Amino acid sequence: MSASLPFFRYHPDPLASGSIRAASETCACCKGNRGWIYTATFYTAQDVSGRLCPWCIADGSAAERFAGEFTDAYGLDGVSEEVLHEVTRRTPGFHAWQDPHWLVHCQDAAAFVGEVGYAELAAHPEALDQLRADMRTAGWHDESQLEHFLVNLGEGATAMLFRCTVCGTYLAYADAS
Repeated sequence: MSASLPFFRYHPDPLASGSIRAASETCACCKGNRGWIYTATFYTAQDVSGRLCPWCIADGSAAERFAGEFTDAYGLDGVSEEVLHEVTRRTPGFHAWQDPHWLVHCQDAAAFVGEVGYAELAAHPEALDQLRADMRTAGWHDESQLEHFLVNLGEGATAMLFRCTVCGTYLAYADAS
């Protein structure tokens, strides 16, 4: 690999999430081949021929050149315009079955940790409790069905785990096929 990857405050380990992988592809933006390529979502009305490198994501040039975003602004309520732009235009998105979205805590975007099953989620009880509460609000009123769904995360459904960049609290939302 030719260079160290840029750091992304709101997606600190894009290799672990699979959003960036080693590749000998040329970046559609800078036309360079730096040994790494982005593999997740990019929303644009333009025709982008090829994938993008992490450096063109980090400096915002890919989003600017192709008038696009790496994640939707959905869920980013209450954050500053600067944070909104950093998450949507200068942070790698992630793979999800449904449209991925970012979580917010302490009036800042949370950092995406990764896709997890029940065992990993249970290691962060505050995220599990928050997910239970969100699911109840969304209409999951049968406790046995809710617990069955959660315990079986990883089988047709998963959780997206985040960590607050301010206080360190873990948060999650469920994603299903």
